[in-house]
Amino acid sequence: MPSRRRREVKLERVLGTPALFATAYGNVGSSIYYALGLTAVYALGLTPLVFLVAGIIFAATAATYAEGTVRYPEAGGSSSFARHGFDELVSFGAAWAQMLVYIVTVATSAFFVPHYLSIFWEPLKTNPWDVVGGAAVIVVLVALNIVGVQEAAKLSITLAVLDFATQVLLVVLGFALVFSPGTLTGNIHWGVAPTWGNLAIAIPVAMLAYTGVETVSNLAEEAREPSRSVPQAYKLVAGAVFAIYLTLPLIALSALPVKLVDGQLTTLLALPPQQGGFANDPILGVVDNLGVGGSLLRALEVYVGVLAATILFIATNAGVIGASRITYSMASYRQLPEIFRRLHPTFKTPVLSLVLFAGIAPIVIILPGNTNFVGTLYSFGATLSFTVAHLSLVRMRMKDGDGGGEHYRARPNLRLRGVDWPLFAVVGGLASGASFLVIVVQNPATRWVGLGWIVAGLAFYAVYRRLYVRAPLRDTVKAPPAFGPALALQYRRLLVPIVGGQPSDDALDVACSLASERGARIIALNVLEVPLDAPLDARLPELEAAANAELDEAVAIGDSYGVRVLDRLIRARSAGPAIVAEAERRGIEIIVIGSPRKALTSAQRAVFGRTVDYVLRHAPCRVMVTAPVERAA
Repeated sequence: MPSRRRREVKLERVLGTPALFATAYGNVGSSIYYALGLTAVYALGLTPLVFLVAGIIFAATAATYAEGTVRYPEAGGSSSFARHGFDELVSFGAAWAQMLVYIVTVATSAFFVPHYLSIFWEPLKTNPWDVVGGAAVIVVLVALNIVGVQEAAKLSITLAVLDFATQVLLVVLGFALVFSPGTLTGNIHWGVAPTWGNLAIAIPVAMLAYTGVETVSNLAEEAREPSRSVPQAYKLVAGAVFAIYLTLPLIALSALPVKLVDGQLTTLLALPPQQGGFANDPILGVVDNLGVGGSLLRALEVYVGVLAATILFIATNAGVIGASRITYSMASYRQLPEIFRRLHPTFKTPVLSLVLFAGIAPIVIILPGNTNFVGTLYSFGATLSFTVAHLSLVRMRMKDGDGGGEHYRARPNLRLRGVDWPLFAVVGGLASGASFLVIVVQNPATRWVGLGWIVAGLAFYAVYRRLYVRAPLRDTVKAPPAFGPALALQYRRLLVPIVGGQPSDDALDVACSLASERGARIIALNVLEVPLDAPLDARLPELEAAANAELDEAVAIGDSYGVRVLDRLIRARSAGPAIVAEAERRGIEIIVIGSPRKALTSAQRAVFGRTVDYVLRHAPCRVMVTAPVERAA
């Protein structure tokens, strides 16, 4: 049956650089619809310069995430990096900061959806209707995620491409119709508008522009060859976002220049709608001031308004998914109680996590209706999380000089005392750390809410680990899977090594049977064994083609069971150590591996036989060995 099914269904499933880029840009690029206005509140005429500085920090952050994700291709981002670079206590701190980021991402994205839909009903632009509309968006998305409605990947990618094209169109129209270097220089009033204090706080606030930077990290486990596609995707995202945030603010400040309003120098980008400004819908403000009119203006308003609302709706959903995912991960590592990863018996979704962290908490944040508070609170969590990520990568370089086994290192580096110091991480860590301190010092409300969140989380973690887990705060402890009848319901991450032949088919069938009980995820791993006389990155077209064909067929087998199979191709000198290392990186709970019989060729038996033996002796998790049934002739 398995072999026949493999021949009947032939799929090409590779989540490569274009898909990673489009998905990530759909989340990162959505932030332009609110970050422009929130940053202009503080930066005024220096908004383009502030985005330039923030873009440089983001480039360093993207490099750190690219290398860290290649080392450990698992969801978790800075929390995962901190676990491997430092210990579980630092990992919790990073994860708790990430949780705050996801909560505020949900709140911010949802809060601005009604602002852009105000083209159809004006009251949606102001309180209390924007709060009501934002809360309704959150409630709807949490409900959809509880019942398990999944986001359409193709639709998200299509909208991301359309979104980028629209932003480029606005830039082109702006340069043709309103761009004015004289106006831009006239907008600058050093030390006055903005003040030096506001200029300092504007830089961390501009980090809003890079909401969703961990998207590629979360998708890395779905990439077939992350050592190639992940760094390229990060470079493309950083380049595209940097280009938009360098040019669109130039157009915005040309169309909406700094001027005296009620005796103060400001721009309409920074003013609320009650004062005739566009802080709540800055891109619509740019459209309204491009110099076009009549039916063309109305068409542009409707198009941009609907597109922005749709993109922000999807970005909100990404935040909801991210909040539930980080909660599940934290509970799996005994950072939070087991109840937070407990799934609904019917819907198979973490209901408590979704309701609490993706529903109630974001609604509480938007209830005051203060957009500036939401923006600075996001910056608090993001800059703290980025700082931990940079420090963790520096620490990993100090501890492990081999690049995590993937032979990818971001640049530039400085070789000193036997360590390749990542200059991008050093600079990025100093910049994001300084930005975090600015937020803490300059904004009292954000300081007390943000620090209160961190302190409360650490206190809860300490009590929970000491009294209930009974383990040191710094030790990594994974929540054990259940035994007996609940076995199939507890394994959420399964790894199946793939080679040509019946043993892999049988192992994958067993894994799919386990996974189908609860919608678990299977990693189909093909290890491309590179000869010792060739470099690891050598081109081996025939072996690569055969490996990709096996992985495509593994995905097809998973589809026949209704199970999601993530295919992964890695290069190594020996399959056994590579399988064990992959299981460690991904936090695999069980390895299902096929044992060969005499039906295999001598070459296959030699490789896969010693592989099984090595995995049994060194695996960091449970191992299930399957063997084909001997059939009578």
